[in-house]
Amino acid sequence: MSTAILDSPAPAESDAVQSFTITLIIRRFIPEIDTEPRWEDFDVEVYPTDRILDALHKIKWEQDGSLTFRRSCAHGICGSDAMRINGRNRLACKTLIKDLDIEKPIYVEAIKGLPLEKDLVVDMDPFFASFREVQPFLVSKTKAEPGKERIQSVADRARFDDTTKCILCAACTSSCPVFWTDGQYFGPAAIVNAHRFIFDSRDDNAAVRLDILNDKEGVWRCRTTFNCTDACPRGIQVTQAIAEVKQAIMRGKP
Repeated sequence: MSTAILDSPAPAESDAVQSFTITLIIRRFIPEIDTEPRWEDFDVEVYPTDRILDALHKIKWEQDGSLTFRRSCAHGICGSDAMRINGRNRLACKTLIKDLDIEKPIYVEAIKGLPLEKDLVVDMDPFFASFREVQPFLVSKTKAEPGKERIQSVADRARFDDTTKCILCAACTSSCPVFWTDGQYFGPAAIVNAHRFIFDSRDDNAAVRLDILNDKEGVWRCRTTFNCTDACPRGIQVTQAIAEVKQAIMRGKP
């Protein structure tokens, strides 16, 4: 007995996903020719499921090779393509065209509060300097047994689970109004990474980190605007983590 193999009917033309044209207005800055940033618009053909990163690639590859931006993994892991999209900090690789209002131009610019180098690229050195200053690494006075892990309970691990998700994209820090006006403020990302070790039961350096953050440019500069929480592409409760560090300082211990 033979079995007939039927071809699936081709989708109707009206059912096919249609491309369309959007306008990206990008804040450009080329230091060799510009004294101030300027806005430049580009029309790009995209699909609804394309990302802003895809649109930027099309511009760079097909229209203007001088357009400069950072990107690496393109999957929301490396955090290198953080930028302001329609006035909000987002990752270009996670922002879908269909989630934006395509009836209006889409504005794209570099994140704020860090020195602008070119187009959408900023100098990340001040950001990483604050990160390093909070000592974001495990410090233990107890020597681990050779070949064995440092044991920790599920409950103890859960205590700081949220802040382990940080990918150092700077979206939270560069969304903070205090950081925009005060270049000395540690910023949310540094505090989040301090939190990750302050509340780690295996770490013995919490008091040192709390002392570092108990400073006029530390946690007390936070004004609880929640911009950082809203901007985090990993969904970290950044403002809550900052509040927990404040409470630990007042208690004198985690």
